[in-house]
Amino acid sequence: MGRWEPNALERLQDAAMQLFQERGYDRTTVEEIAARAGLTERTFFRYFADKREVLFSRSKELEALIVNAIADAPKEMAPIDVVAAALEALSPGFEERRAHAAKRQPLILAHAELRERELIKLASLASAMAESLRGRGVEKTVANLVAEAGIAIFKSAFERWVEDTKKHELAHHVRVALAELRLITAGASVAPSSPLPTRKVPRRSRSTSR
Repeated sequence: MGRWEPNALERLQDAAMQLFQERGYDRTTVEEIAARAGLTERTFFRYFADKREVLFSRSKELEALIVNAIADAPKEMAPIDVVAAALEALSPGFEERRAHAAKRQPLILAHAELRERELIKLASLASAMAESLRGRGVEKTVANLVAEAGIAIFKSAFERWVEDTKKHELAHHVRVALAELRLITAGASVAPSSPLPTRKVPRRSRSTSR
């Protein structure tokens, strides 16, 4: 059994991001990442299949959070509102990693293999969202369409959030993107984004035992 290393995952992530910034993504090797973290290559491969996965290590965690939020949403909510609320629920976790996201995004955009990997991750997320919506009784084709709309909302919101000099939360940009999507589908023109009021989410009524 290998020796346990404290905070190995975080150390590898920090080391990789430092090296990607210093040397460039293409010139950085797994060996260098492990050495910078004070760990072995064997330890690296316990956590990541390759260096690309360092930049996508939270994908499954985010997918689980969204799927659970969709499943737990009040029954009376419309499917698109369920998905938007699930995306808004990610906001606190994203705020904790805003600086990391600001460094990560240019790397993704600059490398075709990373853009391809991100598309694969988003496709997986869309499938998981659609499955969770179907579990709520949403018809298959509608669930698929809403899930794809949710991905579009997330991509728009995330890109704006990363570039937002006013530091609005991700939830704010999700609401803006959803409002713009509603305008577009209604055939209206979209004006420049402006702050929107927080959407009120209906709560389940609690049954009382007698």
